[in-house]
Amino acid sequence: MHAPRRAEPDWRQLPPAEHVVVAVDSLRMLADPTRLRMLWLLCGTEYDVTTLATAVGIARPAVSQHLAKLRLTGLVTLRRDGRRALYRATGTHVRHMLAEALHTAHHHAAGLPEHD
Repeated sequence: MHAPRRAEPDWRQLPPAEHVVVAVDSLRMLADPTRLRMLWLLCGTEYDVTTLATAVGIARPAVSQHLAKLRLTGLVTLRRDGRRALYRATGTHVRHMLAEALHTAHHHAAGLPEHD
């Protein structure tokens, strides 16, 4: 079963101010290369801090700080499994946002035309 398609937004009307603030906060989180890489991995599966630190090649304390910021903006969720804390991207909307951002980056870097 497929999720219902969202209606196309009315691009002629500005979104509510509170939605803009939340969107800017989310996009600000993606403006950091380490957080973008971490979030990419978290879109695929759950990670604990140690495994994620190894995967992105940075220290555990730095990973913890990035995860805290991603959680504050609602891009990442935390699940406890006994004493382990497991992190994952929040929902498919985060996957879509990342996929679109990197698809656009690929087209721009490769000099390819954008298609709708």
